[in-house]
Amino acid sequence: MIKYYYKSLRSQSVQELDDYKRGAWIYVEAPTAEEVAYLIDRFHLTPGHIEDGLDEDEMPRLEKEGDQSYIFVRYAYTGPDGELATVPLLFIFSEEILMTVSLARVPCIDKFVQGKIEFATTQRAKLILQLLHQIVEQYDNYINATSKQIKLIRSRLRGHEISNQDFIDFVLIEDELNEFLASLQPTNATLRRLLRGRYIPLFEEDQDIIEDLLLNNEQSIEACNSNIKSIVNIREAYSSISSNNLNRAMKLLTAATVLITLPNVLYSMYGMNIN
Repeated sequence: MIKYYYKSLRSQSVQELDDYKRGAWIYVEAPTAEEVAYLIDRFHLTPGHIEDGLDEDEMPRLEKEGDQSYIFVRYAYTGPDGELATVPLLFIFSEEILMTVSLARVPCIDKFVQGKIEFATTQRAKLILQLLHQIVEQYDNYINATSKQIKLIRSRLRGHEISNQDFIDFVLIEDELNEFLASLQPTNATLRRLLRGRYIPLFEEDQDIIEDLLLNNEQSIEACNSNIKSIVNIREAYSSISSNNLNRAMKLLTAATVLITLPNVLYSMYGMNIN
């Protein structure tokens, strides 16, 4: 799917165009092979980078080919099965175009199209930073929700109400957090390289935005690490509690066995054929 959005500084709403015009945002979502070939031919794109942008395992990085900059990031979204996942998002920036290429619908696209965020497609560099800001906020929302889920399970541990399903949830949560870390950590390096101004032109205000993004990104990384440590601590605590309970049960069974055995020994002695 290819869409063209246009909004100038004076426009009150976003226009969806039938064809591209200078200053428009080219939004590409899950493109077909024919659409990819059309984009490469019309906008003179590097085929290899487009293929990388559609690779589910592509990691955040920066590339530059002539006057075109290719910015790879990953964003979090909820898949059709309800599980959290991350997928790549490619920004293509040049003096002529701004294009985003993704495999799935970018969650924040509705906020831009519905006018909930003030932006202009003619300010291409700033629009990239605004999209990055929404991606970082999306990570924050998912991480905060995960933190609440971990705290809920931890509260049940105090009442010894934790179940096997909780440990299955822990495995899924830990996988999600590790996937977030694998996306957020390379993003930090990408943002630092963006600060140099070699890939997109930056004003002083834009540099401040990137610095804020770096700070937020680092906080998200710390939150992921903290949540993973909490999961490990809860598992270890439950393991210690289970071992302690097992030891108590073994002591009780041992004492019961001794109490049952002593009368049997006495009765056995009197049951023998002796004086």
